[in-house]
Amino acid sequence: MEFQALIQRALAVRHQYAAWETRQYGRTWSREEVLQGFVGDVGDLVKLAMAYSGIRNVPHVEQKLAHELADCLWSLLVLAELYNVDLESAFLLTMTELEQHITLPG
Repeated sequence: MEFQALIQRALAVRHQYAAWETRQYGRTWSREEVLQGFVGDVGDLVKLAMAYSGIRNVPHVEQKLAHELADCLWSLLVLAELYNVDLESAFLLTMTELEQHITLPG
């Protein structure tokens, strides 16, 4: 799937969540609340990474880790849209900068 298709799919799911939030809470989550949700997801990801390394006991850790990584990606795609960031361009530029950094002498 192309990057733009991933973004569109993520935004479609976010739209569905916004409708659900409106029904449940009378409003949608703000950008900051979406970001707070992402931070919670990162915490879950850390716990699953620990389990993957054998430090915690989590049944079906491989599947749960894959799910949480995908959930974090979804959050990043949505957050980029909410903060008006062209994530594809930013990613490509960042990769170029990192490549230049690691290939510099010294």
